Amino acid sequence: MEAALNPYSPGSGLQPPFLAGREGEIEAFDLVVARTELSRPARSMVLTGLRGVGKTVLLNRLRGIAENHNWLTIRLEGRPGKAGTQEFRKDFARELQIASRRFSALKGKEPVLQFLRTVSSFSAGIGITGISLGVERDPMRGASGSLDIDLRDLVDDVGAAMRSLRKGVAVFIDEMQDLDDETLSAFVTAQHYAGQRELPFFVVGAGLPNLPGRLAEARSYAERLFQYRPIGKLARNDAEESFTVPAGRVGGKFEPSALERLLKASGHYPYFIQEFGSALWEVAIDTPFTGEDAEAAVAAGLRRLDAGFFPSRWDRATPRERDYMNAMAKDGEGPSGTGEIADRLARKATSLGKLRAELVAKGLIYSPEYGQVAFTVPGMADFIERQNLELPNSG
Repeated sequence: MEAALNPYSPGSGLQPPFLAGREGEIEAFDLVVARTELSRPARSMVLTGLRGVGKTVLLNRLRGIAENHNWLTIRLEGRPGKAGTQEFRKDFARELQIASRRFSALKGKEPVLQFLRTVSSFSAGIGITGISLGVERDPMRGASGSLDIDLRDLVDDVGAAMRSLRKGVAVFIDEMQDLDDETLSAFVTAQHYAGQRELPFFVVGAGLPNLPGRLAEARSYAERLFQYRPIGKLARNDAEESFTVPAGRVGGKFEPSALERLLKASGHYPYFIQEFGSALWEVAIDTPFTGEDAEAAVAAGLRRLDAGFFPSRWDRATPRERDYMNAMAKDGEGPSGTGEIADRLARKATSLGKLRAELVAKGLIYSPEYGQVAFTVPGMADFIERQNLELPNSG
């Protein structure tokens, strides 16, 4: 098959040629936009799910909707650690200034003028001064040095300006579970404050399944602030279309056995669909694609996943953390009971608490329920099993 026509797009956050199974989330965000432009209140949205289900892709699609309605939008990504916190705040200030520049032509309107002055002051306080909005800073707004207080000033002034224009402002935060406690709490508080003041300021988050719990820990009222939308693997029909529709647009067809093999290998996960679909296009000589083509594609796709997607997580774990993950892998996709894992490692469950917490902090596992853990990456258990099978025999 002609490589230039390959219709699949494996990669982190890359928009697939056909986005299936996410109509509910897109329609829900369309409603947020519509209600905002009618000056009616709306709840923001948080997307949660395992890695590889397409949260980043969907987050980018929602941002595109907001931009098409001329909203002020900012795209950020949470990072763990102290350095990550500093970089996140600098990114926020920088992206806020950049996004605000296109409204500078409206600074003759008082609400817009005040919003630009507050943004300039806030950004300068964080150390971002290279972008001019053509206004003087307001030293009394957004410059206290407390993120919680300064965000409320931003909500007041940016929200008021957008409301006067019948538009909204949306901060899209990927990997939101990696924000430090203070930053996470400040953004939740800002969203709550915006709702109370009926200002069109929205925090739209995406993260691992533990994100709702982190939000609730940050502020108990967080469970009422957002629409929580769990994002999982695709339904069969949506998974089929994710294979067949892109290929069909450039003349590709599937024999039933080929499609069935690819569906099983992908587990209906969007990222794996793109990976195996791309591999199929490369290994097949002609169409319709056969069962043999599919087998070759699965083998090629797994080699790629085992060379990059899975090791990028596995290599971050210490030897003791890998032992813990090895014990989890015996339960396949899981979840695994923490007590059973302790038995397999011949340890007391209480002695493994710190190790488990470190794995959660690295985003490698999460706790779906009390006393249970599961991998954040689908297919990790199979990867670990393949790694174990490749180890040389000690005898």
